[in-house]
Amino acid sequence: MKKIFLLAVVASGLAFGQSKKVVASDVHWWGYKVAKSEASSHEGTVNVKSGDMIMKGNDLVGGSFVLDMTSISATDLSGDYQQKLNGHLKNGDFFEVEKFPTASFKITSVKKNSDKIYNSLVTGNLTVKGKTNAITFPAKIAYSKGVVSLVSEKFSFDRQKFDVAYKSTMQDVFVKDDIEMLVKVTAK
Repeated sequence: MKKIFLLAVVASGLAFGQSKKVVASDVHWWGYKVAKSEASSHEGTVNVKSGDMIMKGNDLVGGSFVLDMTSISATDLSGDYQQKLNGHLKNGDFFEVEKFPTASFKITSVKKNSDKIYNSLVTGNLTVKGKTNAITFPAKIAYSKGVVSLVSEKFSFDRQKFDVAYKSTMQDVFVKDDIEMLVKVTAK
């Protein structure tokens, strides 16, 4: 009986995949004013709170990540200017981190991509401020010696689809709707 149970556990692992826990991450963001330039932009980071990637053989087939929105921080400023922008990002003008302390991304599919560097197209459901929308981005995915890494190409998503907007509609005229991101995640 024990052998049958052990065989069932091993077989289910092969059928459904092996979960790898996220051990390192770097999530970088860029936001722009209407005139998109370095002079009219801000950039920063947000931490991955937890996550896993599901492998089936040598292929990434799923996974999920939780972003700690309370960690969102501008890295292009310092001192009072940085503190002011960080507060602005965290309050009701943008991410409302007191009400929505986390965001999440759940991988729904991974397909081959013809690009030589970014060999995969990752599609998933991004949830920010309780709103969920599908996004797809190119990524370089590598798996070796039990470690999987995912490095996205810089991609963008429309913040308006997630209700990430100034409360004053006039203010939104000055900020581009697209937020750009670059994601690096390692799991083992």
